[in-house]
Amino acid sequence: MKRSSQLETFLGSLQWLFFIFANTVVVPLSVGAAFGLSGEEIAAAMQRSFLLTGAACSLQALIGHRYPLLEGHSGMWWGMLLGLAGSAPSLGLSLTGMGGAVALGIIASGLLTFLIGATGFSGVLARLFGPVVTCVYLFLLALQLTLIFFKGMIGYVPGHPVRADVLVLSVCVAILVIIVQSGKGAVRNYAVLIGIAAGWIVYSLWIAEPAATDTGTGEGGASLLGLFPWGTPHLEWGVFLTAMVTGLLNASNNLAAIRGADELYGRRPEPGSYRRSFMLTGGFTSIAGAFGLVPYAPFTSTLGFLQTTGLLKRAPFILGSALFIVVGLVPPLGAHLSAMPMTVAQAVLFVAYWPLFGSALRAAQGITLTNGAVLRLAGPVIVGVSLMNVPAEAFLSLPALIRPMLSNGLLMGVLVAVISENVFVRGSGPAPESGVR
Repeated sequence: MKRSSQLETFLGSLQWLFFIFANTVVVPLSVGAAFGLSGEEIAAAMQRSFLLTGAACSLQALIGHRYPLLEGHSGMWWGMLLGLAGSAPSLGLSLTGMGGAVALGIIASGLLTFLIGATGFSGVLARLFGPVVTCVYLFLLALQLTLIFFKGMIGYVPGHPVRADVLVLSVCVAILVIIVQSGKGAVRNYAVLIGIAAGWIVYSLWIAEPAATDTGTGEGGASLLGLFPWGTPHLEWGVFLTAMVTGLLNASNNLAAIRGADELYGRRPEPGSYRRSFMLTGGFTSIAGAFGLVPYAPFTSTLGFLQTTGLLKRAPFILGSALFIVVGLVPPLGAHLSAMPMTVAQAVLFVAYWPLFGSALRAAQGITLTNGAVLRLAGPVIVGVSLMNVPAEAFLSLPALIRPMLSNGLLMGVLVAVISENVFVRGSGPAPESGVR
């Protein structure tokens, strides 16, 4: 029995390892390229990303909110950084100039998040981010992720046709994951791992093209501990204020993730769980700014993964996080995992995140659906979805600093939800308890 339990923990940790990797590897690659980093600098950033992400996950599970929730690079921040990098020329800034300004903004935002947790101000934010905000955030996040993963799984690139072999394989992998997770017994808990392993093997045997661009992860070059690879920190007020607003709205990740986990586990939050979570997220966000990485946040999307796999124990998650740190310490391992076909990984994640829509619906269960409540739910969702379907080029006539914010459907949807839930009369039932101590 003990050996069986150890085997389950080990297999679960492998599944967590692949899940954390699939949600991490693309971020330093894309942001490094956006800020004009060399291949060696991107490889070093990837190693730092693995090390910090593994450490952040472990610490959150051990002393933070104490749930098995991926603490990774925030999608809200990711989109904002890519937008700011693209707007640098129109603002009269070089990429290093924009990078240095962003780095300072991220560090300051991380310190603010840390102070919010240390002072207990997270309780105020919890009241601002009520059930309407949580529902809107979860729904828009699920929609944004599934849209991104669907385009990735079919290998969609603007201006290029989709390859039939990639499309067929990705659809088959997605169907395989659905079949496995719909089955009975312990095997359904390893649907993500089975899907990735089977898809990777078939991809290697059937599709001739390399699965991923060589990032040089196994080569020397840039220092692993090199500070401020994006540029020397300096103050640009517009960028600084944009970073602070993004950081405050990013706090909805902590609140939504912990609330969702409380519901999934059927318990109230432990005293100080919000406070500890905010402090750790803020600390790792400031470190990320110094090392040229996207800021951190608990992934609410992990709730869908937990529901899909049934991996509710902390031990496999902590072990998987530790293995991810090992991957960061051994460059050849990172190079090998970087060869994972992203179309396969995204096909698996496309299905794994479907239960997140259920989390959004459950978040709305405590809302009395009066006409006013429906408007407060529908308005932010419609705004967010509409902006997701408008190309960023449509906002070129607007000031460059507000352009990335206005073109980010998730960010604007959450912002509209916060305003609509707190400025207008709620009329959606009693005010929610914050659960923050």
